[in-house]
Parts: sequence; C-alpha cells; structure tokens
Amino acid sequence: MTVLGVDIGTSSSKGVLVDKDGTVLATAVRPHTVSRPRPGHVEMDAHVWWDEFVSLARELTESGGPVTAVGVSGMGPCVALTDETGTPLRPAILYGVDTRATEQIARLEGELGRDAVLERCGSVLSTQAVGPKIAWLTEHEPEVAARARRLYMPSSYLVHRLSGAYVLDHHSASQAVPLYDSLAQGWYDPWARHIAPDLELPPLRWPGDIAGHVTAEAAAATGLPVGIPVVTGTIDAWSEALSVDAQHTGDLMLMYGSTMFLINTTVERVLVPQLWSTVGALPGTRSLAGGMATSGMVTDWLRELFGAPEPAALLAEAERSGPGARGLLMLPYFAGERTPVADPDARGLIAGLTVEHTRGDLYRAALEATAFGVRHNVEAMRAAGARIDRVVAVGGGTRGGLWTRVVSDVTGLEQEIRSVTLGASYGAAYLAASALGAADMDAWNPVRERVTPDPRLRSRYEELYELYLRLYPATRDVAHTLARHQRDASASDPTRAGNA
Repeated sequence: MTVLGVDIGTSSSKGVLVDKDGTVLATAVRPHTVSRPRPGHVEMDAHVWWDEFVSLARELTESGGPVTAVGVSGMGPCVALTDETGTPLRPAILYGVDTRATEQIARLEGELGRDAVLERCGSVLSTQAVGPKIAWLTEHEPEVAARARRLYMPSSYLVHRLSGAYVLDHHSASQAVPLYDSLAQGWYDPWARHIAPDLELPPLRWPGDIAGHVTAEAAAATGLPVGIPVVTGTIDAWSEALSVDAQHTGDLMLMYGSTMFLINTTVERVLVPQLWSTVGALPGTRSLAGGMATSGMVTDWLRELFGAPEPAALLAEAERSGPGARGLLMLPYFAGERTPVADPDARGLIAGLTVEHTRGDLYRAALEATAFGVRHNVEAMRAAGARIDRVVAVGGGTRGGLWTRVVSDVTGLEQEIRSVTLGASYGAAYLAASALGAADMDAWNPVRERVTPDPRLRSRYEELYELYLRLYPATRDVAHTLARHQRDASASDPTRAGNA
C-alpha cells in the first residue's frame, strides 16, 4: 500500500508519498504566493491549487510504487465560489488573514445576534468566518454572487477535480460560520438562505470518509491510477494535528508555519467568544482553536528585508541576542490579529528600537513575539475551561531548535516533537491510509524529542509578557488610525496594491 498526501498551504503546496508503515518514500514542494490586491484582501486562484497538485502527483508517483489512495488538505476556511460545473468565478478569498468583511461582520451580528451565533455555531462572527465574506461578495461583486452555485475550499476543490464529487468535511463546514449548526452537525438552512440563497451547499462527510474515486480524466492529468479512493480531507491545521497524533482529549497542537495555529481536542463544546469552537477532525471529537494571523510570515518578511541570508545564520544571531532581544519587544500583528485579540485593524509594533540593535535582535524579538502570542491564546483556552495535558509541536518552525525553545521558555509548556514534522500532507496521507484499513499514528510517527522550559528564564519572561499584554491596549487607537490611513492610501493609489 502506498498513499499520496497533498496539502495546499498559504506559502506552498506540499506532497508526500508514504508506505503502509508510515515511512516517507518521497516529498515535494511547490512554493507560491498569495495575492494581496489591497490592504486586508488576501486571495489565491483555485486553478493554482489543481496545477500544483498535478505537478506534485506526477513528480512523486515517478519515484514510488503505484498509489492506492489519495488524501488532501488545505488552508481554510476559504471562500472559492464556482458555477454549477465547478468552474471558479474569481480568486478564492482566504481564511482569517483576509479582513475585508468587517462591515458585513457587524451587520450580520446585528441581524442574527452575537450570542445566538456563538451558541449555534460555536464561534462568533470574525474575519475567520465564511458567511461575512460571501456577504461582502454579494455587496461588492453582485455579478459573481449571481452566478455562484457552489462553495469550495482547497481540499474540497481537489476532491472535485480528482473524483467529480462535490462534498465538504464536517470540520471545514463548522468553520463556515454562521452557515453550519455545530449542535446538529449540519447546514443551518435559515441562516444559509439568508446569506447565500442561491448557493447549493455541499453534502457533508467526515475527513476520513471516501468522497469518490479518481476519474479517467484526472488520472490522465495526474498519472494516478483510475478508480483509487479519494479521501474527503479537511483544513490543514486539523490534518497537521492528525499527523502528530494530537487528537486525544487534552492534547494541544502548536503548528509553526506562516501563521501559528493552536488546536485543543475536547469532548464537549467549549464556548468562548475570543476563540473558535469547532467540530473535530474525527467523529465524536470537538476542538477549541486559536490562530495568530502571522508568525513565520513575519520572520520571512524580516529575512527578505535583511537580504535573504541563510536561516541558520539568522537563528545563530538571534541565539546570541539572548532572552529579551536586548530590550526589544514586538507585537506580531502585522496582518491584524485573530485570536484572542480579534482585531483586523491591529498592527505590528517594535518597541525599544535603538541604532545599536542588530538584525539578530529583531529576529529574536519576532520569535519571542510569537511565543507571547501563543501564551496569550493558551491562557484564554485555560480560562474557558479547556484542559491541556500534552503539547505537540509540528511544522517547519520546529526545525532549528531555537523557536520551540523560546515558546517553551515563555509559556512554561513542555513540547513533544515527533519524528516526522512534514505536517498536513502527512496527515492527509494518514487519512488516506486509514480509509484503506487500520493505521496507527503512534507507530507511524514516534516521539523524537521533548522541549522543556528553562526555569532560569521564567522571571525574565514573566516581566516581558506583562509588558506585551500592556503594549496592545496602549497603542490600539494609534494602530487603528494608521490602518485607516493605509486603506485610504490604497483606495487613492491602486499601484500600492501588490502580492506577498
């Protein structure tokens, strides 16, 4: 048995070929960029998702045996609207990093009721929610809304192109607030009709269910065998949690990527407006989740500003900078912030700068800013009653050691790192293998190391964390004014828009 797993991420698409024992036979990556046509707008063309899947599948199947099943995952929740044939009508609007729909959030909250949405859906309306983005399209691009008949996300779009099936998994649907009823675990027709009366919402499956089988047309394009199963799949962060066995009650997954994501697995719903309560990736589970709008995105941005030095060199300089980054403190809100701040107009800030500071100090401050953001989310989860018994780290940021150590030192949490940290594509492969029979992730991906906090740094980071918590409210009004100026500047000068 050989399975293929592909994940469509924010900065790249990744593929992995895995055998029945979980051994990685081959991997491949396709870097890409998202489009930022104006401040707050973050989009990507769905055709890129399919083109990169085809390229990855062809490369990977050339280096391994015949594939017996396909698993997929992708960033989300996204809004990719198509006509009745599945042809995209415009670029997909991405998840919470796209903050365009603030007016629609406020309007729908007034119409539906904030508490009613929280109770029925598990989360309040936010930049992460699907409904307000559809409402934005209805108001600003009525010709697109009038032709739209289907709603896709990256994973479900790949399933459609591979098998012809139009389905969505329950977890992804539970992030399509307020279209999904988290209690009944199905589409909530009154609110769906209110926001998107002409959309034919997809039938719902669980991420590990077989959605369909590879068609002759898809086989010709990808090189995959005709008729092999295609698993429904899910949003990347939940696939990533599966890839490191963070799926048991009390588990917390930390995903180190372009953004930082946190998923705590629960049995019962835990409702708190500052976080997202969702249906879990596996039947019978639920999740309490948080997400920062940036993390690796900021370190990548800094690296570009510094002339693209080797990452190892920057990490070494950040190590020498030491705890506290020689008196620098950063707010990592460079694309607004998701949880627990929930402020699309928050902005990044570097406090304490002098002409003596180096790029190593700035890089260290960025790593520490992410760690403070993780702690802020963890404290919000615990305050809501969530249980955190075990922390598992995954993603590209776990390589190199310093970032995970900083997070452990700031939060006081021990982190478990598994042998395979490929992330969501490996989780997608696991779902595909599970659909063919039993697959044990503990056997597939054993623990490689544990990162423990340094007690000598506790008091230093306690002081810095208190300053971090004070910095946002102290500068919020200024940040909001500057965010408004940025929107005004973009509106008056379209040439300022660009890609990132």
